[in-house]
Amino acid sequence: MEQTEPLRWRDLIGLPDVLAAAERLRPVGVQTPLQLSDRLSERYGASVYLKREDLQAVRSYKIRGAYNFIAGLSPDRLRAGVVCASAGNHAQGVAWSCRHLGVAGVVFLPRRAPRQKVARIRALAGDLVELRFAGDSFDDANAAAALYAAETGATVVPTFDHPMTMAGQGTVALEAIEQLGAAPDVFVVPIGGGGLISGIAVTVEGLAAATRIVGAQPAGAPAMVRSLEAGHPVTIDITDDFVDGAVVRTPGRLTFAVVSELVSEIVIVPEGRVCTEQLALYQDDGIVAEPAGALSIAALDVLGPSIKGQTVVCILSGGNNDVARYGEILERSLVYEGLKHYFVVAFPQSPGALRRFLDECLGPSDDIVLFEYVKKNDREFGPAVVGIELAHRDDLDGLVARIAASGLDAQRLPPDTPVFRLLV
Repeated sequence: MEQTEPLRWRDLIGLPDVLAAAERLRPVGVQTPLQLSDRLSERYGASVYLKREDLQAVRSYKIRGAYNFIAGLSPDRLRAGVVCASAGNHAQGVAWSCRHLGVAGVVFLPRRAPRQKVARIRALAGDLVELRFAGDSFDDANAAAALYAAETGATVVPTFDHPMTMAGQGTVALEAIEQLGAAPDVFVVPIGGGGLISGIAVTVEGLAAATRIVGAQPAGAPAMVRSLEAGHPVTIDITDDFVDGAVVRTPGRLTFAVVSELVSEIVIVPEGRVCTEQLALYQDDGIVAEPAGALSIAALDVLGPSIKGQTVVCILSGGNNDVARYGEILERSLVYEGLKHYFVVAFPQSPGALRRFLDECLGPSDDIVLFEYVKKNDREFGPAVVGIELAHRDDLDGLVARIAASGLDAQRLPPDTPVFRLLV
């Protein structure tokens, strides 16, 4: 619903709240390293640091906001227990906090939550926290959590849209600035509902630092971007939920108010670019990053020359990545990099047709990685889906030209078509 009056967010959260959160969190040891990345610094001509929130006990910054919120509740509310909804990381933060504070809790997850995150929540929860599944999205789980709270009196631990949650997340910026010895020129921050970036923005403003704050959203779920365009929080349709830790249909009212005033810009990052960066982090740096964790780093490609010569801190927000996803990550990366392509080829149902395709169409470094053929006994031609991996993206023009010269009936499947999505 459109807000007729802007939310007065400064009445609700400021630097003192972030400083109080830092004191509350200090005894439980949530500080993470700030590491200079030689690889990224050389690539972008800047001093690029990674704030390693993937090294938290729950492998995500979400521990900060969850603990700050729960630890700030009154004894009466703690006795009634807590409940939350999450795509995975917030739930881990809540489970860890409940265990450390001795508070009973219930966690609602969408059914499509990654298995690795579900397993981690179970491991962290112990006997104090119950896991329940509701719907296919975060919003479905959120509705179930709200209903449970209304029926039982449990307190909902907000994922992002609450001053205590935001203040806890804002301690990421406090730490990074202390570790760096000064405020950076740029913070690059992943955005889902906006709790992390709004907490960081409030911190930076409170410190009167001249830091440019850049948000990063996945192309398939740009809820904050669309809300800023509309001038108020809007609900969007999710077209790709791959970057699950940053997939939210509706940003928060409070986070939207902060972001709209304090965040310099938000860039939209293709999911394939995120996958390419996940692979680089793993292969070159030995870092396991979940898609949302790599989002801010992948955004550096979009920012390009605008960060040259500057000190940049990217929030590596989480490392809860299921190893079973790496096949899809590699596939998406190859497609994004222009190294993998799919064709539907109508092969003549005669001996030697495939050999002709191999001899006349493939280049010396081209490789067939998929061949699905359907033989039609009563037809002259049989369709086949052929996946081809290239050594260099520039090899595509030659491949397409050779296929055309061969006279074979072949159609390339563009990545944005429904049929293509069946393959990736």
